[in-house]
Amino acid sequence: MGKKYDDALKLIEADKFYSPKEAVALVKKTASTKFDSTVEVAFRLGVNPKYPDQQVRGALVLPNGTGKSKTVLVFAKGPKIAEAEAAGADFVGGEEFVNKIKEGWMDFDVCIATPDMMGLVGRIGKILGPRGLMPNPKVGTVTMDVARAVKESKAGKIQYRTDKAGNVQCPIGKASFTDEALLENYITLADTLVKVKPSGAKGQYIKSVTMSATMGPGISIDVLKANSNK
Repeated sequence: MGKKYDDALKLIEADKFYSPKEAVALVKKTASTKFDSTVEVAFRLGVNPKYPDQQVRGALVLPNGTGKSKTVLVFAKGPKIAEAEAAGADFVGGEEFVNKIKEGWMDFDVCIATPDMMGLVGRIGKILGPRGLMPNPKVGTVTMDVARAVKESKAGKIQYRTDKAGNVQCPIGKASFTDEALLENYITLADTLVKVKPSGAKGQYIKSVTMSATMGPGISIDVLKANSNK
């Protein structure tokens, strides 16, 4: 992986499980990229996503944002167009964006739609779906309140979803954030995942938590302190 990775790895004690506060302080020291590294957290949950009653999916606004400005596309018509534009949407429209996306245009990070536009958006579902961009009412991206959806996306709204193995991986900010800002974002995510524990989940729910910076080694967090700010 290279000398920088090896140097970062030396900072982490093997077999040690850190508190979230310790992990945040350490992850900043292991960030060795020339750019401002993204800090990510991976939760391994005791769920089997094959069963509908064990799926974990939703969205939340990180109190200190993600450190990344998001480009937002909104599918809307009538007065909702002006509403979305006033809220700060980068692109707003209908059919013309469906055609652009079919031709390969993907210059956006978030896609929002009003319910009456979903028939149109459905035509590009096979393109948006695999990229995690398909609007969905569960995460607040299919809504008549487009202004709120746009503002939340711009403010640092993130989506979480279990993969096939029951893992949830999310960004919680940048290495340049203060320890306090990263810790607050982390606790917000951890608390949310605990609150949305599926009724069908049996046994230990949070099995492991790992924090890392871009291209950096993983730091194991003590699952018994997973949503502690100590």
